[in-house]
Amino acid sequence: MVSRRELFEKCRELIAQRDAETADFDTNCIFQDLLGEKNPMFAPKLPVPDDKAQEILSLAQRRSEGYPLQYLLGQWEFWGCNFKIGEGVLIPRPDTETLVEQVLDICRREKMTTPKIADLCSGSGCIAAALKKELPRADVYAVELSDKALPYLRQNMELNGCDVHIIKGDVLECSTADKLTELDILVSNPPYLTARDMTELQTEVRHEPESALFGGEDGLDFYRAMTSLWKSSIKTGGFIAYEFGMGQHDDVKAILEENGFTDVELRRDGGGIIRTAAAVKAVSR
Repeated sequence: MVSRRELFEKCRELIAQRDAETADFDTNCIFQDLLGEKNPMFAPKLPVPDDKAQEILSLAQRRSEGYPLQYLLGQWEFWGCNFKIGEGVLIPRPDTETLVEQVLDICRREKMTTPKIADLCSGSGCIAAALKKELPRADVYAVELSDKALPYLRQNMELNGCDVHIIKGDVLECSTADKLTELDILVSNPPYLTARDMTELQTEVRHEPESALFGGEDGLDFYRAMTSLWKSSIKTGGFIAYEFGMGQHDDVKAILEENGFTDVELRRDGGGIIRTAAAVKAVSR
């Protein structure tokens, strides 16, 4: 049997052929997952059973070929919670925590303790779950169309103990918007990649569902359609909050203002990129 140290080095070298910068991290994550230990290299001389070593090597090989680490592990952390994921559902990313933070700041500022919130294009449910965790008295709805994503969404609500209402529906259809009215907050991380972006995707991202990535020729199709369609579902004085891609902030702001939303607040993510926008539904005159 091979020792943990020997196996770790073999896996790290394999993954490093593709990405030297993440090789240590990726290998450690694989070891943690398959050995079931938080610090598997505290005992580097321990032998690894042959069947387990082969399983670990197999994952390292797939990672070296560009398969997403998150899908290999079958779960990923977001907002301090674990979310089950796999092909067919978008991988939760740290940038999206900026959107959660912005919505929570709105709730604190407006003293909302029991807001009615709808998370459109919910996917894994990471946004809905994070908001429900932080606002336990909130009435949270997660709207998702994909038959592949819905099982993950349901599993993650149960896994994280979140009483979130799940609605299967197309966010671009009136019949879906009609199911939710008098919303205090509408939040969404919709598809926003452009046609050009889709031709330049990293190998890892190509494994994620196109339906959760492609936002039309200029990446703004969902923002135009959802803002127009769902504004009547939001209370006067209620809020809408979006995540978007780098450089799309001016266009998203314009879309919001054209639909009667005011006081648009843009926010930067941890990397300094303007990543989210929140706006108020103007008081009717």
